[in-house]
Amino acid sequence: MHFTVLTIFPEMFDSFRAHGIIKRAIDQKKIVVATINIRDFATDRHQMTDDRPYGGGNGMVMKPEPLAAAIRAAKEKAPSARSVLMTPQGHKFNQQMARQLTAFDELILICGRYEGVDERIGDDFIDYEISIGDYVLTGGELAAMVLIETVTRLIPGTLGGENSAEKDSFSEGLLEHAHYTRPRNFEGRRVPEVLLSGHHQEIEQWRHESSVMRTLLKRPELLQTRNLSEQEIDVLKKWYRIIKELI
Repeated sequence: MHFTVLTIFPEMFDSFRAHGIIKRAIDQKKIVVATINIRDFATDRHQMTDDRPYGGGNGMVMKPEPLAAAIRAAKEKAPSARSVLMTPQGHKFNQQMARQLTAFDELILICGRYEGVDERIGDDFIDYEISIGDYVLTGGELAAMVLIETVTRLIPGTLGGENSAEKDSFSEGLLEHAHYTRPRNFEGRRVPEVLLSGHHQEIEQWRHESSVMRTLLKRPELLQTRNLSEQEIDVLKKWYRIIKELI
């Protein structure tokens, strides 16, 4: 998969490409993460990419001319690419959306700055607007990194385990089960015996129950919209009886 990132700070992606899953995916030629400096397409001697908003107000707005030229340059190299504007006004990014994006071979990610981008860019040059959450960042670079890593994890062969991505939190609509490692006893708290039993079916059953209960405790809204299986209903009923006895 080919990611082209349009930004005024391309150096921010040097470290991102040099470590962890992203580096491994690049080395394995599973992905390409290229950057285009929007400033290179500014026409004035100061390479300005922002200007004051018409009508007054706080902050600056990214100018349309450099952005349009940068997007066109990216499209020349990747004609079939979809263009994505990272913006707090976009659709909220989640695991389902990440899976949908894996259907594309090429993505152009536009990193906004300041108060946002000129509206005419959004109207004429953008296929998707995506937000990674309801909070404010200085620019879209970190959001683009989040999107790239989330999508990359879903590309077969990029993770250590064959089914690692399917076991992650949110992949099946539930939080991931609890994890334990050595030592068996840490400050009086022991690893659940079932995980030491070697009985794979019982371990999987325990992990599923752990996943359901962690979701109930930490993100109950995920269960409200979930089509619960019979096993999951049994888990909730079991814990309901335990809680009722405690009360």
